[in-house]
Amino acid sequence: MSKARVLIVEDTRSLALAYSKQLELAGYLVKVAETGGAARTLLVSGARFDAVLLDLQLPDCDGLDMLAELSGLSELTKVIVATADGSIGRAVQATRLGAYDYLVKPIKPERLLTTLRNATQHAELQRHVEEARRDAERDHFHGFVGASPQMRALYRAIESVAHSRATVFITGESGSGKEVAAEAIHRSGPRKDRPFVAVNCGAIPEALLESELFGHRKGAFTGAIDNALGAARAANGGTLFLDELCEMDIKLQVKLLRFLQTGMVQPVGASAPEPVDVRVICATNRDPMLEVAEGRFREDLYYRLAVIPLHLPPLRERGEDVERIAEAFLERFTQEEGKRAGHFDATARETLRRHSWPGNVRELQNAVRRAVVMNPGPAFPLDVVGGAPVPGEPAVERAARPSGTSGAGLVDLAGLTLDEIERLAVDQAIRRADGNLPQAARALGVSPSTLYRKRERWQESRDEAPGACASRA
Repeated sequence: MSKARVLIVEDTRSLALAYSKQLELAGYLVKVAETGGAARTLLVSGARFDAVLLDLQLPDCDGLDMLAELSGLSELTKVIVATADGSIGRAVQATRLGAYDYLVKPIKPERLLTTLRNATQHAELQRHVEEARRDAERDHFHGFVGASPQMRALYRAIESVAHSRATVFITGESGSGKEVAAEAIHRSGPRKDRPFVAVNCGAIPEALLESELFGHRKGAFTGAIDNALGAARAANGGTLFLDELCEMDIKLQVKLLRFLQTGMVQPVGASAPEPVDVRVICATNRDPMLEVAEGRFREDLYYRLAVIPLHLPPLRERGEDVERIAEAFLERFTQEEGKRAGHFDATARETLRRHSWPGNVRELQNAVRRAVVMNPGPAFPLDVVGGAPVPGEPAVERAARPSGTSGAGLVDLAGLTLDEIERLAVDQAIRRADGNLPQAARALGVSPSTLYRKRERWQESRDEAPGACASRA
């Protein structure tokens, strides 16, 4: 038998113990309440039962009144009434009030077990039917919009892992909603009322990331003018989300592994570690196994993190979800911009269906917002800026190519220095990555730290240029 849960409501202690022992030997999880009031307390507390064995002759209430209350709690809980009064009238009344079956005392063990087995199996079947119906109708889930089979499977997976303490490793392309998935896991579980702290490991310079994660003591390094809590301690009791984890320096990966294994955090400059209670969720848009194979990510850390892998499908694989999401964005942005409700014109709908959306939901969001801001409505066009890279096209030409072209009409590079061409390529790559420097670095085939250094050098050059101070003034 599966571990079905049964509540026995019986005031005769010897009978309650006999029923309980029979059912526990058969594999059931059993709770006993000797009065109607005790049963109500259990049910109101949120305890779920597949079946209730209810005595109709209780010391503090009429069993039929109790049955009427139980039938209103959940159609998935089957109520079996048991009484020494075997009158036909009582049986009919109990059935009309929703009783699954009616047993007359003394109840033979075989009869009790057969009835409970049928009732709990019926409850389980109804539960599966209800879940399938809910899944078929669900197109929103904790920030997600979508009813494609891939997304419904994702919703079920999130609900399954939400109550676990196990670490979740989310993979998926940039813009596919990895942080939304992490927040959905947090909000679906027992930590939902505690902090959710997100750290983008690719957006923080390597020298500062350890302090950002674990905190620091005053004077631990130049610029540490006060104590800092750190993300791990700020998330105590809740969830710590580490986004773009594969961007983390391999030396810091060792400290992260120690933190995951011990549950202890040692701030920079502290002499002793401190315990924290956090649920860790990680995400990356890279292939983590490839990163491990190429020596950029520790194998032991990967297997420590990837207890529950979760993959988000790209938008191009989600079928009609594209239009659902676009409609949701259109409704939201028209309200935010103070415009009356509108719709997409025919060309925009064709674009929604045909475009590959390499930037995923983030690209779609930007396209819809741009349409709302730049057009009066109510029929909104959709202008898709840029597109997928042309296979075999050189990186510099791809960076210089104006958005929306397919290779023809390259920007004229005549007269530009090599440094200026490099700046142009970097600027275009960052723009295509919606400001995400690690993603832009991957597109250009360099490390994020290289981009940070180049941008700092170019900024210093601009600041030192003649007239720089006057222009800032």
